[in-house]
Amino acid sequence: MTASQKSFLVILLHGVGSNGDDLAPLGKSWEPRLPGITFVSPNAPQPSDFGMGYQWFSVANVTPENRPARIAAARPSFDAVIHGIIEENGFSDRLDRVVFVGFSQGTIMSLDAVSSGRWPIAAVIGFSGRLATEKPLTPAPGTRILLVHGTADTVIPSWETEKAADELRQIGLPVETIIEPGLGHTISMGGADRACSFLEETTKI
Repeated sequence: MTASQKSFLVILLHGVGSNGDDLAPLGKSWEPRLPGITFVSPNAPQPSDFGMGYQWFSVANVTPENRPARIAAARPSFDAVIHGIIEENGFSDRLDRVVFVGFSQGTIMSLDAVSSGRWPIAAVIGFSGRLATEKPLTPAPGTRILLVHGTADTVIPSWETEKAADELRQIGLPVETIIEPGLGHTISMGGADRACSFLEETTKI
């Protein structure tokens, strides 16, 4: 099966201070249930301020007030990474068969990509993230969203996912949330399993 014959493209987007190899095993774990789907897990374009790994935007001295501008400034480099992956895998005219899976900062960038209207893709799965995009939000209709978050997350509180879900529903996007009691800033086996089921549902539509 060639890349152009693959049915869906799933792009996994890591958090700050991490790298694509850290998130790639998540896609590998889903492959047996999702045959014919391409999984790609790139590095973010910037070296992390933490001295290891990469970042989509700097979190040094980040505040709720300056975060939206940093996300907006990161769009060109984010879009360049995504465009390259989509073109390389033959999905340039098939964005309705592309899914973003983000963790933490990867979720932030994924939700920004959709809510700003830049990437009218099939779905977003976001773990432990937030919606911090400048208003107004102008998404293309139809992108399905699953947000998963733990109540013991001390990096990004779980109420950020509930807030994001409310805002995304208000602009017409279908959103499912899973709030996991006692889970920290990580991806649980249960969350990963539900995300895989969500992908199965998305790829059958």
